[in-house]
Amino acid sequence: MSLKEDYRKLENIVSETNNSISISGDLYQNAGATITQQLAFTLAHANEYLNHFGKEVASKINFKFAASGNYFFEIAKLRAFRVLWETLLDEYDVNNIETNIFTQPSLRNKTLYDYNVNMLRTTSECMSAILGGSNTVSNISYDTMYHKSNEFGERISRNQLLILQQESYLKESQNYADGSYYIESITNQLAEKALTIFKQIEDAGGFLHQLKSGVIQKKIAENVLKEEESFKNKNIVLLGTNMQPNNEDKMKHDLELFPFVKQRNIKTIIIPINRKRLSESLEKERLAQEDV
Repeated sequence: MSLKEDYRKLENIVSETNNSISISGDLYQNAGATITQQLAFTLAHANEYLNHFGKEVASKINFKFAASGNYFFEIAKLRAFRVLWETLLDEYDVNNIETNIFTQPSLRNKTLYDYNVNMLRTTSECMSAILGGSNTVSNISYDTMYHKSNEFGERISRNQLLILQQESYLKESQNYADGSYYIESITNQLAEKALTIFKQIEDAGGFLHQLKSGVIQKKIAENVLKEEESFKNKNIVLLGTNMQPNNEDKMKHDLELFPFVKQRNIKTIIIPINRKRLSESLEKERLAQEDV
């Protein structure tokens, strides 16, 4: 609608409900932001609500993250965000507020071809989410990009979590990473670098201002180009897609959903931040060649 009208509606929601503001940090990950950018953008995003509503809204804010395949760094990412959020709340003189984190596996590294590898990816990503201290972990189906919701895919995704909970004994693992020098070191480094980016955003007018001017989108786009180049050069490997592909694997006639970014020809005040899987360009090429 407009900033004024949007704020009015949000104020009504906040006044009537608890746990009502969800910060979608997963958007930045799935769009291709670096880990430090994800942390900084999510923190700056949340700070906009604190600036508007005041510190009283802190208890109503929760966070959604996406965990990708960089196992130890994803553990450290979630731990680093707790440090950053608590540090920011200290500046508002807010104490004893739990940082509520909901985490799902990323979509960015999921693939159409050799899709069973997605089950391996989501398993390790759920482990990162658990060991990183997420309050809630929700898995995604291995075929979520190209199949409609189905009983088999959903049952597999639930069973993955049950194995981690009951057979891998991760049910009580919230603090397993404490004292690990490697993870503690990564956590501190990520927090420090993200805090630097956060301060730069605030000094430049804040997160909303930088969204309107396109700075946030530009920073993400720069990293996307680097990742796509690394993917083409096989410095970033997605097994079965850009490394050891099965040329007999055909997907064209198994697509129930459109698995790629949809282009919308509409004018918006703020340039959209779009989720995009890393392998999309290569998959389009393979799909076009299937009937040749």
